[in-house]
Amino acid sequence: MKIAICPGSFDPITFGHLDIIRRTAKLFDQVIVLVSTNQKKSPCFTREERVEFIRRVTGDIPNLTVDTDDGLLADYARSKGATAIVKGLRAMSDFEYEFQMALTNKKLCPEVETIFVNTTAEYMYLSSSVVKQVCSLGGDISEFVPAEILPDIINRLKQTN
Repeated sequence: MKIAICPGSFDPITFGHLDIIRRTAKLFDQVIVLVSTNQKKSPCFTREERVEFIRRVTGDIPNLTVDTDDGLLADYARSKGATAIVKGLRAMSDFEYEFQMALTNKKLCPEVETIFVNTTAEYMYLSSSVVKQVCSLGGDISEFVPAEILPDIINRLKQTN
């Protein structure tokens, strides 16, 4: 069985994330969307909220599960028997960081490959940070995030202003 892990903070999940996740689900027998904590970021949504958002918008993908972990991605991948870590790329700046992480993960867990999937041109500009900034300033984010979670995002980000 070919298992892929799509890791990220998903704070919140966007159409760009969903694009990568859906395309990955077509290529692998099982996909684990792994909500992890990025120590360089302060999330707006709890880990539980992010997991729930992902579950709500990916419920139609039968070979997908959502999980959380705060340890090393290489250790998690090994524990799940994963064959690949799938990372979405938007720009060259993403590649530089992700390439460094891929090499580190390969050193820590040689049996797992990192696969880079470029986002579609429609979502190249899109990030969770952009969603949060636009929403917190009163902009329309309906073209950035799924309708199922839109009210939750708007309500939270309005509270922070």
